[in-house]
Amino acid sequence: MVYYSDSRVVLGYISNQTRRFYVYVSNKVERILNTTQSVQWRYIQSDKNPADLPSSGITSSGLASSEWLKGPEFLRNKGATADIQPTEFPIQEEDPEVRPVVKTYSTKLQPSSGLGAERFHRFSDWFKLLRAINDLLHITRSFGNKPTQPKSFKGWHICTSSTTPDDLAEASQIVIRTTQYTVFKAELDLLESRRPLPKASPLIKLDPYIDDKGLLRVGGRLSNAGIGERAAHPIIIPGSHYVSDLLISYYHAQVKHQRRHLTRGAIRSAGYWIVGEKSRVISIIDKCVRCRKCRGKEQIQKMADLPVERLSPAPPFRYAGLDVFGPWVVSTRKTRGGQARGKRWAVLFTCMSCGAIHIEVTESMEASSFINALRRFLAIRGPAKQIRSDCGTNFVGACNEIGIPLDVTDQKIKKYLLENNCQWIFNPPHSSHMGGTWERMIGISRRILDNMFAEFGPIQLTHEVLTTLMAEVTAIVNSRPLTPVPNDPQSPDVLTPK
Repeated sequence: MVYYSDSRVVLGYISNQTRRFYVYVSNKVERILNTTQSVQWRYIQSDKNPADLPSSGITSSGLASSEWLKGPEFLRNKGATADIQPTEFPIQEEDPEVRPVVKTYSTKLQPSSGLGAERFHRFSDWFKLLRAINDLLHITRSFGNKPTQPKSFKGWHICTSSTTPDDLAEASQIVIRTTQYTVFKAELDLLESRRPLPKASPLIKLDPYIDDKGLLRVGGRLSNAGIGERAAHPIIIPGSHYVSDLLISYYHAQVKHQRRHLTRGAIRSAGYWIVGEKSRVISIIDKCVRCRKCRGKEQIQKMADLPVERLSPAPPFRYAGLDVFGPWVVSTRKTRGGQARGKRWAVLFTCMSCGAIHIEVTESMEASSFINALRRFLAIRGPAKQIRSDCGTNFVGACNEIGIPLDVTDQKIKKYLLENNCQWIFNPPHSSHMGGTWERMIGISRRILDNMFAEFGPIQLTHEVLTTLMAEVTAIVNSRPLTPVPNDPQSPDVLTPK
């Protein structure tokens, strides 16, 4: 059976499978589809539709020759195919009978196998995690409060009551129990059903059991030792879980960021047994920022190449470096009330080639006193081709006094240095490492003097005694070995600056 309609809109409604209509059209379409199928409907043009004549009107003379009595021509002609399938008349978007398209989004929740343990990653501190769990417990219990209690303590609220150690202990049990059921669910199911653990289980050597609070603990034979369950049967913590990292970081901070031994001791004393604890503790400590700051190795500055005068053979003190050290209090003269005292300094000259030293005692740090010491040095050791020093004020003043300007780029300076055949080089300011040759000799000389003073006891230093001690210090330093002492009996000589 085939049905015909000259309404393209109605045929689109009947063949619709996706759109929704308002109540009137929806009821009509539902009634049509209850008795017919959409594939039975065809389209017929209005001028060929006999059912259109009563509504449009027709005269009595035209009724005899109309299609009202004969029917459409394509029904009488078997070869005619004037009908059209209704699927060729889609519904227009602006049709007022079509309901607007409403998009609905659904959220599919995946069941969590860890009972919420993945939320622990939001916390960076073990104590903060326990406080958060305790607040949730308090709010959960507040929903069951009696009406007599204040409204501020019922439902979701900010808790102002103090937290007790028992509250934190309960929160700790919840966190650990959740963590254990996340990682060791298979082992817990076997233990609850009193079946043995497989040999491949990481807990097989710990002989685990479940206590009355549902926590997995280390077994053993120490139940009757009287040392408490915490020490005899520690709680098992999976080493691969984030909670173990929080515990290690917490107890590492409790022992003030000490090394692995003290951190592991604090964890074990607290009653926890972390699987793979040693490697996990080392990994956490290596990532600790404070430990890296406190125990980090100092960076070693790569030194520049040695100057030419340190590597070229030359007569002693032809290339010299100098510095001043001291002071020492000496007795200058006797007075009625005792002795007048003054200070003395020492100027140390170091040979850049052989490492020998020469010490001159000065009465002050002024440039004039240093010039006298320099003149005595040059008179004894001979003329120097090059002198190096730091930018001490007495050195700079001495250069100005004896006529050695500091600006070596000036033509007058070049002429002066050429005539006197001498060059004074100043190291950059605040660069004591560039004078390591003479700074090292000053350290050795100071240690020798300290031992001399300790040997002589409380002596009254005079200028003459100090000069004598400096001469002995010079002799001792100049007799030091410059190379390792040989063990070969065929070469017993020791190379010294002398």
